[in-house]
Formats: sequence, C-alpha cells, structure tokens
Amino acid sequence: MSRRTRRPRPTSTTPAACPCGLPEAYADCCGRLHRGQAPATTAEQLMRSRYSAFAVGDEAYLLRSRHPTTRPPGADLDPGLRWVRLEILGTTEGSAFHTTGTVEFRAHYTQGGRAGSLHENSRFVRHEGAWVYLDGVTED
Repeated sequence: MSRRTRRPRPTSTTPAACPCGLPEAYADCCGRLHRGQAPATTAEQLMRSRYSAFAVGDEAYLLRSRHPTTRPPGADLDPGLRWVRLEILGTTEGSAFHTTGTVEFRAHYTQGGRAGSLHENSRFVRHEGAWVYLDGVTED
C-alpha cells in the first residue's frame, strides 16, 4: 500500500497575481517582503507591499512596516472590505539614495457591493536602515 502525501492548498487570501498591480506572482513580488525574505528597496515598493498586505490581510506585516512612533496597537482590518486595484499617482525621492520619500496613490475597494477609493499622499522614512510608513494625508 502506498502512502499519499497531501499537498498544501493555497488559501483563499493568497492570490496568484500580486495585488500591487505589478506583473509578477504574489509569491515572487510582495509575498517575499511579507515573508521577510527581502526588504523594500524604495518607498514605492514598500507602499505596494503594504497595499498587498491589506489585500491579503497580513496584519503582522502592516505593523512591522510602520514607524514605531506612529504604529497603532493593531491594523484594524475590515473583513468586509475588498481591495481591488492600486494606482500610483506620483512619487518624490524614496530611492535607495534617499532617507525620506512620498508616494501618492489611489486604492480602489469594494464594500457591501459598493465601489470606493482611498486617495492618500503617504510619507516614508528609513528607520534602522529599512523603509517604513510614517503617516499619510488622505484627500477627497
């Protein structure tokens, strides 16, 4: 009699395509950052990975990638909110050669069957060598 090994199935919260909008698989794109296998090299990459963390419900990454002075006790994820698309509208600084940067974005979602969007200009800084989210200003 042969023994069968059960293969793990992907969870419904782990998408094949990366939610951040880049043309890579989640596991090879933002998933690497979420698992701690690679750091974000730019403020925009951190922004994209944080959006993906919201999309897949990775509260630990959201907290870990936030500056300690502005980090809340929890991420307060809304299970009724579904993040569907990210648009990067602009960036300033935030490269490997900078210590600060901003990313303006629009994140699209659905909640209760209704579409909506969040428009924010986020500030990022380097903390102990790593890019972290500091804060953001939402716009209408």
